[in-house]
Amino acid sequence: MAWGYRSAGLIAAALVVGVLVAAAALANASEQGTVWLCRPGVTPDPCTSSLDATIVTAQGTHTVSGSKPTTSTAFDCFYVYPTVSLQQGPNANLTIGGAETDAAIAQASRFSQVCQVYAPMYRQVTLTYLESHPSLDFPASVTATAYDSIRAGFEDFVEHASDGRPFVVIGHSQGSAMLILLLKRLVDDVPALRDRLVASIILGGNVEVPTGHLAGGTFEHIPLCDKLGETGCVIAYSSFPSTPPQGSLFGRPGQGVSLQSDQQGSAGLQVACVNPAALAGGSATLEPFFPSLSAATTPWVSYPGLYTARCERASGASWLDVTKATGASDHRPVVTEQAGPLWGYHGDDVNLALGNLVADVAAAEAGWSNSHS
Repeated sequence: MAWGYRSAGLIAAALVVGVLVAAAALANASEQGTVWLCRPGVTPDPCTSSLDATIVTAQGTHTVSGSKPTTSTAFDCFYVYPTVSLQQGPNANLTIGGAETDAAIAQASRFSQVCQVYAPMYRQVTLTYLESHPSLDFPASVTATAYDSIRAGFEDFVEHASDGRPFVVIGHSQGSAMLILLLKRLVDDVPALRDRLVASIILGGNVEVPTGHLAGGTFEHIPLCDKLGETGCVIAYSSFPSTPPQGSLFGRPGQGVSLQSDQQGSAGLQVACVNPAALAGGSATLEPFFPSLSAATTPWVSYPGLYTARCERASGASWLDVTKATGASDHRPVVTEQAGPLWGYHGDDVNLALGNLVADVAAAEAGWSNSHS
């Protein structure tokens, strides 16, 4: 149940600042008490921030790509951010801070091209508490507090904010742990909600299925995706440069967030891996997008052709195997195992394939529209 998040230096940047950036949370609160980090109509809304990107090729050329949030869509996205809170104590409060804002920009804002993004604040287990409990020996009540909080936000979303529209769920790390519980307890056995579920993106979260199967395990009725345009299915993976070590909390059944997701044992199960660049399987090129931390003139940077990926299984593990281009003339920066081999590319799970994931959602929405016409 490793819930850390360090993608694109966001936590380091927040530590340099030293404090959370307070926001007017009450202005973003719904009648049901949900504090919305992202929601149509709230200001500021980090999930509708600028999407302009600098595209950097292997030859070093730079071009600017302009994209904008959609202004007309029948689809909503529900986003649950990973472990970012720098507050003290086991559970965060609902104050919107810079860490949550940065995570929403980095992971959720590009989905605004294909859906209206909703992201509730929740009383997540804080980064500081997790780092002070490296063996994850905190009371179950701490996880229950986080879940109860996000459950209230999700129920507000499906019953009021989304107003019956079809929706996508998106989460990473602790956000995926929460989504696994939400889908398992509130959606999996409810046909009316399953019919509204267009796609589930659950990354770095150890969704489990019976070995060699697409359905069963973590969810009874929600299968893994295996073709572009399929609806009501799950895209899940954890990214590594090679086989996850034996002690890794990702890619191995019975480990990581699966310990908190009502999973009863791991015999006969494997961790799900769906390649976001090739849902049907095989190797394909990733389309990464990273928040720009340099002097680039755009808030985003992308490196086309820098990575390929395929799902692999070996030594009891399943993972998205990410391979970097090896051309001697390609000097573009590459991701590293920031927290060591046990974590792999966990901090970059989303951004390594963000362009692919947005395209997958767009295809699923088209499939949902066709099936409901």
